[in-house]
Amino acid sequence: QVTLVESGGGLVQAGGSLRLSCAASGHGFSNMGMGWFRRSPGKEHESVATINWNGGATWYADSVKGRFIISRDDASNMVHLQMNSLKPEDTAVYYCAAYWQYRIGVGVTTKHDDYDYWGQGTQVTVSS
Repeated sequence: QVTLVESGGGLVQAGGSLRLSCAASGHGFSNMGMGWFRRSPGKEHESVATINWNGGATWYADSVKGRFIISRDDASNMVHLQMNSLKPEDTAVYYCAAYWQYRIGVGVTTKHDDYDYWGQGTQVTVSS
């Protein structure tokens, strides 16, 4: 069993930055791919960024490409999402999620159903 806990959300002005962190407890983190999703009122659950088990593959939604950076630190069982140049439309609850890499192959996945574990979410609010 893996437990994920997000932190780092908050209120920021447009153009600002936030760094989200996800702490994983349990066994197997180094064998897992990780992803960040977000959900805002009236919108679908959206995949924002993903990273595979060794950091060799990443994916970003077009809406965040060039502004967000996903990274992982296997020594501390953490995954981070650096969010720069934030916009009001980035306002959402952000969720960390994990999938077992062997089920996907060597790459990444953006499919909600491929993820085995989810955090509780952290609110990000960007004011204009």
